[in-house]
Amino acid sequence: MTLRVLLLLTLFPLSAVSAPLPVPDQGPALRIQGSNTIGAALGPALVKGLMEQQGLQGVHAEPAEGANEQRVIGKTRQGKTLTIEVDAHGSSTGFAALHKASADLAASSRPIKDSELVDLEPLGDLKSPEAEQVIAIDGLAIILNPRNPLNTLNTEQLAQIFNGEISTWEALGGIGGAIHLYARDDRSGTYDTFKDLVLSRRGKPLAASAKRFEASEQLSDAVSQDPQGIGFIGLPYVRQAKAVAIVDGDSQPMLPLNSLIATEDYPLSRRLFFYLPPTTHNPWAKALVDFTQSSKGQAIVAANGFIAQRVQAISVEPRPSMPEDYQAIAREAQRLTVNFRFEEGSASLDNKARQDVQRVVAYIKGHGKLDKQVTLVGFGDIKNDPQRAALLSKLRAMAVRRELVKSGVVLRDIRGFGAQMPVAANTADEGRIKNRRGGGWGY
Repeated sequence: MTLRVLLLLTLFPLSAVSAPLPVPDQGPALRIQGSNTIGAALGPALVKGLMEQQGLQGVHAEPAEGANEQRVIGKTRQGKTLTIEVDAHGSSTGFAALHKASADLAASSRPIKDSELVDLEPLGDLKSPEAEQVIAIDGLAIILNPRNPLNTLNTEQLAQIFNGEISTWEALGGIGGAIHLYARDDRSGTYDTFKDLVLSRRGKPLAASAKRFEASEQLSDAVSQDPQGIGFIGLPYVRQAKAVAIVDGDSQPMLPLNSLIATEDYPLSRRLFFYLPPTTHNPWAKALVDFTQSSKGQAIVAANGFIAQRVQAISVEPRPSMPEDYQAIAREAQRLTVNFRFEEGSASLDNKARQDVQRVVAYIKGHGKLDKQVTLVGFGDIKNDPQRAALLSKLRAMAVRRELVKSGVVLRDIRGFGAQMPVAANTADEGRIKNRRGGGWGY
């Protein structure tokens, strides 16, 4: 299940790296493999930040032997060279590398699959809070050539376009003739995410005519140079292309804006992960995870074009389509950009939500908002019984309340709006999960 609670916070700095880390006599200090979305720029930038925090000098990245492979190199004050390897060939390759013991840390732009969990069981539970680390929020942008006049597409149209059923721009009310498709390769977490959110939900495979790319930058540049092109890409790689607004079910059209991706309302939002095997004995792997979750690490996340796990207060303009009570809250308070989600089929907060609780509590305490300054608002998916949907939405908000109360937060109110104001289609599990959400407002 999912509960989204909107809460205002600044990043709660988790454990910082302080003690000097060992420098190996030979070989890399750390091997990271997996997502190109992470590994192309964000991963090396985070590694640089950690190495500089450790006092290494002359830290720089240079190409390694293969394409989409880098080495980040620095020297200790004693003149000893330290190297960290970052290979970015797609999320699935990170889990395969953990299995072969050729990597210490996997970078992934999608959650680990059940089959991968089974394969990696000897390394411990990779779904445990210590192992599964959400490091950033990203959104898949649907990109067109800048000269394409279309501004909005819905997820049903996207499935038909990338399946080849819709093959001309004229069929969408545009101009330009045949549609040219651009997609990431099969090993990519970006492709897995698009497939899960758009294609598989409607039982459609990707058209064989799609041009496939391992590198995000190359795909984006190809679309921006092709007047008939369309592709999907991680948010930092829009580059010179044009992103369109996306509609899912009864949702409003949503551009891949930072505020909508931070709340995970944007239909094609996703989480980016590091997976740290519980059995690992590499101190650099654990140190990089801790650094990434710190305020310095999240600043690097933001500087690289992703959405950091900081929550901001955003003003919401009341609209006639909103329930009257919701409009009243919007007039008095600011929405706080945190999503709390539950493990599927349970009332247990997921791994990101557990960290977000710490961040929220730290912000509330730091801003003197402990006493009746936050309202929780819950939403649910459509049920046969609307009253049951309303009750479930409030119960989900109350589940978050219990976690906040443990740290001394006294809430102003808890409201449930049932299945009103959907942000996604209710015709598939993924959409229903997104609609089971809660909102937090600060006064």
